[in-house]
Amino acid sequence: MYFLALFFIKILKSLSKILVIIQRSNGDVLLSTSLVKLLYESFDHPEIDLLVNDDTLEIAKIIPFVNNIHIFSYERKAENRYKQEVQLLFKIFKKYDLSINLTASDRSVLYALLASKKSISAVEINKKKSWWKIILLTHHYYFDTKKHILLNNLESLNILKIAHEPIFETLIESELSIKKIKRKLEKLNIQDFIIFHPSAQYNYKIYPQLLRNRLLNNLNSLGIPVLISGGMSQIDLDIKQELPNLQNLYDFIGETTLNEFIALSHLSLAYIGMDTLNMHIAASQNKRIFAIFGSTKLSMWSPWSNKLKTSTFINKPVQTYGENTIFQPSLPCHFCGVFGCGNNHGVNEFPYNIEPEEIFKEIENWYQNLNVSF
Repeated sequence: MYFLALFFIKILKSLSKILVIIQRSNGDVLLSTSLVKLLYESFDHPEIDLLVNDDTLEIAKIIPFVNNIHIFSYERKAENRYKQEVQLLFKIFKKYDLSINLTASDRSVLYALLASKKSISAVEINKKKSWWKIILLTHHYYFDTKKHILLNNLESLNILKIAHEPIFETLIESELSIKKIKRKLEKLNIQDFIIFHPSAQYNYKIYPQLLRNRLLNNLNSLGIPVLISGGMSQIDLDIKQELPNLQNLYDFIGETTLNEFIALSHLSLAYIGMDTLNMHIAASQNKRIFAIFGSTKLSMWSPWSNKLKTSTFINKPVQTYGENTIFQPSLPCHFCGVFGCGNNHGVNEFPYNIEPEEIFKEIENWYQNLNVSF
């Protein structure tokens, strides 16, 4: 087995084409940035392609060192499943020296197997689901829900014997986007500011309007510009209509592209808001974060701290580690009775008993110690 492992590693040193498959959410795709960078550097600048779901395409586009992006659409699957599958398989079939799959789904494992003779994939710990994957894959690792998604994504590097540290690679801000955001801020006479991001993909991650507006009133009292960020989804646009009219609040909802938000976050002092993609972007930039969590599993999805090279796996109402402060309801799950179970059980509502004043107290203490003059 030792000599086989050495032979496998020797072959991998000559890799020129790699496919990385990430068929999950925006956060999963963003948190693959470190893996892509290390693969690129370790194998002498190979062509690295991604295979992602179409609703994560925009975030996939900003990952450095990516050559090409294949997409899978669940909408097209509903319309004509086999046509899309055939077209996608034609594009990837045996086109790669190595495929790395970061999700354990049957479809993504099959893509990894068909794309290359050498395949590495996450598989389920449950052997009833993963037995055939273990047999067919060149190498596998177990997807561990008790580990942060960044660590899961880097697991294939251990198989490849690539030395690495658990660092969330900082995204490269577009100079064009930086200039555009700076011009926008100058027109509003804004220099230092904090970001408040009130939205997320699902309602169970969104702090309710009445509590949110109480928090915004408190933030307004700090006297620093608070920029409200958001996209163009219906959830974002609904929140836009609910924002209070306050002196230090600036509504940026629907006014920035993804690249421009990355630039905006880069220029900000801190991120305040929901557990969503924008929070992870701020974490990659080592920003001060105040994150409001619903029923998300912290062991997998809490903001990563590059300073401490860790996240948190503890569920409690308020906690701070590194640059991150997390707020989470101190309520046992209504369905399973477990605190911080990480499952919304199909109920699209935020489980809240987090008081806005409790959140504001932590932010105010941080702000008063900044020693920044506005």
